[in-house]
Amino acid sequence: MKNRILTLFLIVIALVASFGAGFFTGKNQVVCRVCQPEDINFSLFWEAYKEIQDKFVDPAKIDTQKIIYGAIGGMIKSLDDPYTTFFNPEDTKKFKEDITGRFEGIGIEIGKKDGQLQVIAPLEGTPAQRAGLKAGDKILQINHESTVDLTIDEAVDRIRGPQGTKVVLTITREGLESTKDIEITREVIQINALSLDFRDFNNRRMAIVKINQFSEQAGFEFAKAARNIIDNDPHGIILDLRNNPGGYLEISQEIAEWFLSPGSIVTIEDFGGKEERIEYKTSDNARLIDYPVVVIINQGSASASEILAGALRDNREIKLVGEKSFGKGSIQELAELQDGSFLKITVANWLTPKGELITGKGLEPDIQVGLSDEDFNQGKDPQLDKAIEIIQGIR
Repeated sequence: MKNRILTLFLIVIALVASFGAGFFTGKNQVVCRVCQPEDINFSLFWEAYKEIQDKFVDPAKIDTQKIIYGAIGGMIKSLDDPYTTFFNPEDTKKFKEDITGRFEGIGIEIGKKDGQLQVIAPLEGTPAQRAGLKAGDKILQINHESTVDLTIDEAVDRIRGPQGTKVVLTITREGLESTKDIEITREVIQINALSLDFRDFNNRRMAIVKINQFSEQAGFEFAKAARNIIDNDPHGIILDLRNNPGGYLEISQEIAEWFLSPGSIVTIEDFGGKEERIEYKTSDNARLIDYPVVVIINQGSASASEILAGALRDNREIKLVGEKSFGKGSIQELAELQDGSFLKITVANWLTPKGELITGKGLEPDIQVGLSDEDFNQGKDPQLDKAIEIIQGIR
């Protein structure tokens, strides 16, 4: 069974379906599992390859494997989908390091909007966050080289590097009069799945759960936090999904089950008409269903974060506070090629329980509250303040 995945730069793996290898039938006869379609003539590629071999001025630069990888990369780029990508064996190794939640870099999730590279989210407690990068920052240059025409994975490769080394990002953001260079020292990045804090406001205790990403550990960590919440019996729960770039669908579904009645739709998988839609529903848990809940989102809330926020809003009319989410609701599937390289292919889109498309649109908050640079620098959090105000008025 294939395990459909959500991508972010962070952060997600599927059961690998291998193709391209052959198998033997009879005596010395090889039958291809993936053969050339009858309506496509690949002789044009080989004709161009031969012309290069025969005429290129510097034959020493001709690397057949690089040419093939370049051709695959060009095929992927023609789809104009930032989340369908190709990993050569070296890139595959880095990708596998990323999904463990421990790697060397600065700690940001990046994506593309309207063709522009931008920060989806600076991860909690990382050099990127400490340097002042924010969700929505547009990355114009990396080490003073333009990001125009870079894929997401090419940009990631340039930003990452050994701990102790530095990278300079040239960014722009709403409110800045000019571009800004931010120098960041790379570190070993180890991401904590979530944190739980109890605070008293007007003699009412609130549980504030900050989920940083939907990693493999997040489901187990949330279960521990939920038991702690039940033991403390607070007035309400604030679920903080700001700057959470996503992760495993299964983990967001597990967490949704604590808040929703059995059989509630968490999300709908839509294949664009090629197959019937699949509904993902909750099982019997719902131990937090009686607590008032408010969810905080921002531009850095993406993918699995948007699925969870949408599920709570559509099923329980839970209020969303903050800023419009990123709008990453597509599903990627991994396929391993015969030499160990990978394709990550967008195969479907996620919809909210009410059928709302997330991809390219994001979720609009019920109560719009911004967080300015001045607020950030002064340690103020008007989004959290608004969530507390709303939840105090419930029940």
